[in-house]
Amino acid sequence: MYTMITGATGGLGRAFCFLCASEGDKLLLTGRSQEKLLSLKEEIESRYAQTEVKIYPADLSDDGSRYALIEKLTAEGVVLRRLINVAGADIQKGFEEYSQEKISFQCRVNFESVLALCRFALDRKGQELEIINVSSVSGIYPMPYFAVYSALKGALTSFSQALREETKGKGVRVTAVLPGAMPTREDIKEQIKGQGLWGRLAAKSPEFVAQKSLQAVRKNKRKLIPGFWNKVMNAGTKLVPLPLKLKFIAKRWSKISKDAF
Repeated sequence: MYTMITGATGGLGRAFCFLCASEGDKLLLTGRSQEKLLSLKEEIESRYAQTEVKIYPADLSDDGSRYALIEKLTAEGVVLRRLINVAGADIQKGFEEYSQEKISFQCRVNFESVLALCRFALDRKGQELEIINVSSVSGIYPMPYFAVYSALKGALTSFSQALREETKGKGVRVTAVLPGAMPTREDIKEQIKGQGLWGRLAAKSPEFVAQKSLQAVRKNKRKLIPGFWNKVMNAGTKLVPLPLKLKFIAKRWSKISKDAF
């Protein structure tokens, strides 16, 4: 049985890969770049010689690519013990700046592909199945100038919790993970630095998030917000009226524009 990880070549995806490999899992990894997947496979196998690693390049935002991946894995008789949905796109800009293509891209990779792979995993599960869906603290409330991303992550958290309830008693555990900022890319590191002390306190490494996520799904936790200060933020902002939160978020995030995908 395999652990399947999407977005495997990114910062958090890599952390999950090495953590699962260290525990002896057989890995099934997806990402858009075959070159990056091959490099990752070699790196894992050099560190954990006994680990079986299969790679499947796929663009999860493309229906044809996603369906081809699912059909290939089904034809190979793959059985899953764990699915970790990491792949995503954190585009940041005003909604008026989106093209129709960019709307479809972000909806498909951040939400639609996760649902499709969860459905596949339920069909191909072993006696037990763990599902980790990586959402975000950005989905806890609406975020102007980050509106599409925050809405999709909020929907993903909602879906994950509902799926957990539907699959109770069927050997399936589902956990939604809501990380804050992780210093994985240079643009994110600059954002963390720009937030001062709070940014440094709230930021957590991909390795920390991966470890806490695996612990949470094993305990069948409904939702995980990794890190003490992120939990404090979540609790504290519940007391703030929504109009004030929206005004604060809009002022901060209107100064940021990022379209790296």
